Amino acid sequence: MSEELNDEVVSINSIYGDETLQAASDNSAIYILTLPSQVSVSLRLEFSSDYPDAPPSILGTHHIGDNVAKGEGSYLVDLAREVLAQVYTPGAPCIFDLVEEIGQKLQLLNVESSSAKDKDPQDAKGNGQLDPTDEAFDRGSDDAQDPTDSMEPPPWIMSEVVTEKKSIFIARAVAATSVLQAKNYLAHLLATDKKVAKATHNITAWRIRGDNGVQYQDCDDDGETAAGGRLLHLLELMNVTGVMVVVSRWYGGVQLGPDRFRIINQTAREAIVKGEFLEKTPSTNDAGKDEEGPAVRDMWHKKGKRGRLL
Repeated sequence: MSEELNDEVVSINSIYGDETLQAASDNSAIYILTLPSQVSVSLRLEFSSDYPDAPPSILGTHHIGDNVAKGEGSYLVDLAREVLAQVYTPGAPCIFDLVEEIGQKLQLLNVESSSAKDKDPQDAKGNGQLDPTDEAFDRGSDDAQDPTDSMEPPPWIMSEVVTEKKSIFIARAVAATSVLQAKNYLAHLLATDKKVAKATHNITAWRIRGDNGVQYQDCDDDGETAAGGRLLHLLELMNVTGVMVVVSRWYGGVQLGPDRFRIINQTAREAIVKGEFLEKTPSTNDAGKDEEGPAVRDMWHKKGKRGRLL
């Protein structure tokens, strides 16, 4: 097994489960891929010794569960081969992209199938509004009633794109005056930007001051464990209020370890600074000092402009 393939096996199994991609017992070049979006079906993949410079081959199905409809196994094999031809780039690991794109296509088929059967414009909760976490809303389905259709595009401030070992990161920051507004901004972003909707993770955090000085704050890892809490902690260190930050990450097939948190905070801070969201809250003892607050100020003075806020 090449080092690149070994790294990819470890990454895939850490994301989707220990048995997602496993070597077949009968041939060291063949691996069994259990599709997270259809766990009743697994595929046989053959990797050449020079992978990822050469693409893997999808040999066929390895296992089909009893509850799988007739012909679905063959359909998934054809779909996987079609997707592989689209996502493979010579020299780049491709299994994560293969799994994600298959999942997206199957999800879209399920949404379209459900929409064809049920034309009721009311959602399952019966309140006539879509939850921003609903799959049809997140993926911008044409059949979904999007409550943000008439919303003006939020004035996102974006960081520079950061690429690290084929993972891609970008942060967005926007002023928000209420929790509802923050949620609508996020929903609008996911519904209107297909690239963001397909990101592996969209980590969010916000701090908002409500009536009578009440502070509201929350965060969401979106599958990137502990990232949301770290992002919210950054907002606290920078002493920013009335702002929401979204950091999108497209996973590149190689685990980054703690470096991912550094890049998430780095891009988030850049978007906050570019948007001039730093709040001046000097006390009588801090008059004339910068607006980032003593904790973050001291940390940056010690570590320099490119230091780590971790």
